[in-house]
Amino acid sequence: MSASENQDSPGRARQNLIYRDGVLGRTPSVPTDFDTLERRARRKMSAKGWAYVHGGAGLGRTMQANRDAFDKWQIVPRVLRDVSKRDIGVELFGRRIPAPVLLAPVGAAELARPEADVAIAAAAAELGVPYIFSNQGCAPMEESAAAMGDAPRWFQLYWSTDDDLVDSLLQRAANIRADAVVVTLDTTMLGWRPEDLNLGSLPFAQGQGIAQYTSDPVFRRIVHDRIKAATKKPDVEVTLGAIRSLVSMTRRFPGRFLGNLRSPEPRAAVETFLDIYSRPSLSWADIETLRSRTSLPILLKGVLHPDDARRALDAGVDGIVVSNHGGRQVDGSVSSLDALVDIAPVVDGRLTLLLDSGIRTGADVFKALALGADAVTLGRPHLYGLALAGQAGARDATANVIAEFDLTMGLSGLTSVAEIDRDALRRA
Repeated sequence: MSASENQDSPGRARQNLIYRDGVLGRTPSVPTDFDTLERRARRKMSAKGWAYVHGGAGLGRTMQANRDAFDKWQIVPRVLRDVSKRDIGVELFGRRIPAPVLLAPVGAAELARPEADVAIAAAAAELGVPYIFSNQGCAPMEESAAAMGDAPRWFQLYWSTDDDLVDSLLQRAANIRADAVVVTLDTTMLGWRPEDLNLGSLPFAQGQGIAQYTSDPVFRRIVHDRIKAATKKPDVEVTLGAIRSLVSMTRRFPGRFLGNLRSPEPRAAVETFLDIYSRPSLSWADIETLRSRTSLPILLKGVLHPDDARRALDAGVDGIVVSNHGGRQVDGSVSSLDALVDIAPVVDGRLTLLLDSGIRTGADVFKALALGADAVTLGRPHLYGLALAGQAGARDATANVIAEFDLTMGLSGLTSVAEIDRDALRRA
C-alpha cells in the first residue's frame, strides 16, 4: 500500500489528528468513547439540564432496550479485500452527504449550553451532515440556518392544535431551504419522565425551547388574541421560584428585557405554547393533508410498528424515522433497532428509512445500516459534546462516530455503504 492510501478517509484522518496532538502532550477535550463522554458531560451540566437530556421514561427500560438491541447483533469482518479506498457518503432527497449520519433534533438544548441550536448547526455544517432543527429549539430556525451557509438542514415539526401555525412553520422551513420536514408523531403528550418530575422541571414553562414559536408571526398573533380575550388578571402565587421563572421567560422573549418585564406577552406566550404545541388528536387524516401544505419531502418520526409503516407507504410520505424518542416517551417500549428489523422488509426500499434512538458508536451505525436503515440520527452524543466544548464539542463527538464507522466498514471488508447488508452480521 502506498503511503498516501487511506490518508483522506474520515477514520484515519481523525485518528491522525488525535495522535499528533498526543505527541504534543494534548488529549481530546471530547472523549472518544461514549461512557466517558457521558460522565464528563454530567459533571458539566446543571441538575435540571442533566435530568432533561439524560432522563428517560419511567424506569428507563426503553433506553436500556435500545442498547441491548445492538448487542444482539455481531459484525462478521471479512479479510483480504482491497479496502484502501472507501466511500461512506449517501444520497438523501437529492443531496449527497459525506456520511450516513444526521444530527437529531433536541428540544431546549440550551440546558446543555447557552448557544445550543446555532452552535450545533455550525458544527453540522463543518462536517457537511444535516442538522434537523428542533421545533422546540432555543433559537429561531432562521438563525440556525444562517450559521450553516449552504450546508444541509431539515426541520422537525410538532403538529400544533392550530393549523395556521402548522402552515406558518412549514412555510418558514421552505424559506430557509430545508431539505425535508420530519413530523414527530410520538410526542402528542409528554411521557412520564421521573428525572424531570422529581425536580419539578419543565424547561418550556421557563420559556426555554419555544423560540420557533415566539419568532413566528402566527403564534404571536395567537398570543395577542389570548391577552385581549382575558377577562381578568391571572392569579399568581408570588414565590422566589415564580420570580425566577418570570425572569427566565422575559429574558428569552424577543425584545428588550425591561419592556418585556412590564408586558404580559412573555408569560402569555409560555401559557399559549403549553396549550397548543402538540395535538393528541393527530391522525392519519391530518398526515394526508401534508402534500397540500408543503412541497418538501415528508418523513414521519416515531414509527415502530410494521402496520404503521404500511400506512405511511399508503399515505405517500417520503420517509420514516424508526424511533422511540430515545426512550423518553414509553417505558418498556420495543427498541428502535428491533422495530427496524421488522419494518425494513415492509418498506423494502420504497421510501427513505432512518434509525433514531440508541446510536452511540460507529459500530452502531454499521449495524443499523446492515439491518436496513439508509442513515441514522445522533442525539445525546452530540449534545454531550456540546455541553463539554460548545460548537467544537458537538462537531468532535459527531466526527468521532463517523470516524469509527468508516474504520468499522473498512475493517469489515467493505468499501461503500451500498455493500453493507445483513450478510455482514450474525445474531449473537
